[in-house]
Formats: sequence, C-alpha cells, structure tokens
Amino acid sequence: MRVGVPAEIKDNENRVAMVPGGAAQLVRAGHEVLVQTDAGLGSGFSNDDYADAGAKLVDAAADIFAAADMIVKVKEPQPVEVAMIRKDQLVFTYFHFAAAEELTRGMLATGAVAIAYETIEDREGRLPLLTPMSEVAGRMATQVGVNYLQKPFGGRGVLIGGVPGVPPSEVVIIGGGVVGTQAAWMAAGLGAHVTILDVDLNRLRYLDEVMPPNVSTVASHPETIHAACKRADLLIGAVLIEGAKAPTLVPRSYLKEMTDGSVIVDVAVDQGGCVETCRPTTHSDPTFVVDGVLHYCVANMPGAVPRTSTYALTNATMPYALRLANQGLDALRNDPLFAKGVNVMAGKVTYAAVAAAFDDLEAVPLSEVL
Repeated sequence: MRVGVPAEIKDNENRVAMVPGGAAQLVRAGHEVLVQTDAGLGSGFSNDDYADAGAKLVDAAADIFAAADMIVKVKEPQPVEVAMIRKDQLVFTYFHFAAAEELTRGMLATGAVAIAYETIEDREGRLPLLTPMSEVAGRMATQVGVNYLQKPFGGRGVLIGGVPGVPPSEVVIIGGGVVGTQAAWMAAGLGAHVTILDVDLNRLRYLDEVMPPNVSTVASHPETIHAACKRADLLIGAVLIEGAKAPTLVPRSYLKEMTDGSVIVDVAVDQGGCVETCRPTTHSDPTFVVDGVLHYCVANMPGAVPRTSTYALTNATMPYALRLANQGLDALRNDPLFAKGVNVMAGKVTYAAVAAAFDDLEAVPLSEVL
C-alpha cells in the first residue's frame, strides 16, 4: 500500500502523524511511504530522518493525496484537504464529526473511508487512540488555566496553590475520565482545592480512593454543577460522550454568578464543548471573555507541545496504521473494535452518534456498506 503523510495545516498544529520509526516499520513491511517535505519539523524530525527511514519526500500535499491509498493525519482534514480526498481512499485521523457539520458533509461527498482515531475501542471498552491526547490535554488544561489566572493574562490574579495564610484556588473539573483525572492530578499537585464532578458513581469511588486529600468528588447534576461554578476560579470542561456531540452542562446563566477574572478551559471543544459560551479558538488567538469570564477553547491543545504529543500519539496509532496497510479493509472486517473507528464510508454515515448529531442523516450499519 502507498501511505501518505501530509504536513498538518491547522493553526499552529506542529504534530506529525508518523515518526520516522513508524515510516521505517511500514517500509520494512513492503509499503511505500510518502511524507510531505518539512512535515516533521515542528516535532523535531528532519527531512533526512524520514529519508533515512526509507520514506519518499514529496513537496506538495496535492501530490500525496493524489497518489496515496491511505492518508494518515493528526487533525481533521481542512476544507482544502477535503477537496483532494478521493473515492475509496482511507483517511485515518481525528475527525470529531458530530461537532463539524461541514466536515461531515464534505467527507460524505468524497466517498472515502473515514476512520476516526477517537472511536476505535479496545477489549476493555477504552479508547486507545484518544487516550494519549486526552492525557496531554488534561495536563495542559491545568497548566493553561494556571497561566491565564494571572492578572497580566486577563485572570483575577490568584496563585492556584495559595500561600500560608491565603487559601488555595478552587478548581472545578466536570468529567472524571482521562482528561479530568489528568487535570486533577496536576491541579492537586500545585496545591489547589479540586472538585471533580461525574455522573458515574463507580468512577467517583475510584477517584476518591486514588486522589490526594485536596480533591473532592461530587455526583454531577445541574444543581451541583451550578454550585461548583459559583465558587470556581478555574473551571475545566472534561466531558466525553464517545463519538457524539458534548452535552451543554454549563449554560451562560451560570457565568453571571462566577467571579470576574475566573477562567474556563473547555477541553470538550473538539466535540462542541460542554459550556454554552464555548466556541473553538486557535493557538494564535486562544481566548475570549464572556460576562467577565475568560474562556480558553483551543481545539488542538496538544499541538502546542508537539514533541511530547507526536510520540504519545504515534505510540498508539502506528500499530493500527500498520494493520490497515497490511490488510486494507480486511483489518476492519476481522476486528469489530477496530471497525468502530469507521464513521463515514462510501457516502454513508456508519457511526450512530454522528448521524444523531444531524437531523437529516441516518446511520447505515458498517456491515452493509462493507
């Protein structure tokens, strides 16, 4: 198979979908790897690194899209890239379709096979290709929030851990999954008082056992979220419903009761955000203020730490990319958990949560499309 790795073009997206070692694995397996010139520079990989791994360097993304049987990316295809995708081409990347109608309809029109990192499952029901970036984003959420709580960056001017005689900041995290857990560890380590809200009582029991004493767990429902928001210096949205649009759990009315200069970091922005006032921002223009509350809603947070993120991501994705290259669609026929990654194929939506996000789309079972 001919595998293409174009450079990422989303704002300040410095990750690359394949490290040189991954290219070498594919080449050893008998595949041809096309890597766009300079695609790895943001993550610290030179063109020579890829050439030494056996990859072929290609200057133009259009030439890669035209030649490759499978495109491997990090972020969802941008409109100029969607226009280059061909019928039956495999596209393996993060898509987050449920929060992106234009992208969904664009990929349907291509007739390509859209395999989303974020909906592939393992035997335990976990999301192995989403987890590494959730770990990065969760840790970054606290790191970013701490930064923006400083007065010069628009925050209310509080030190997250306080000092003797001055209480620590209140960090509220909605969602106790991977993102929320990583954010909590970071905030707790800095000395904040942390509250994690989640609907899963078993998850809360687990977090109660493993978290330090400055972390509290609370069952999530509108009243507890409302009360937590009122006291939050930093509010982190860490909600995930697999493959679906994130529910709105923090309406704008709650913001009016938050302290001016408090900060919201909505990591769920990729799936539409769990805060009503959330809208996607970029690393070039990351924040905005609504009702006195600073919002940070960058949709590709891990792109700011590309060296760490690229290694973490490709550690997880490369075994799957190799299986796709070796087996083609048979990799999906033979593994129903891998097949859950197929969101769009042959002009049909094959993932129910994606179809449910749009009034006029219906899901078709993947078995029928295959």
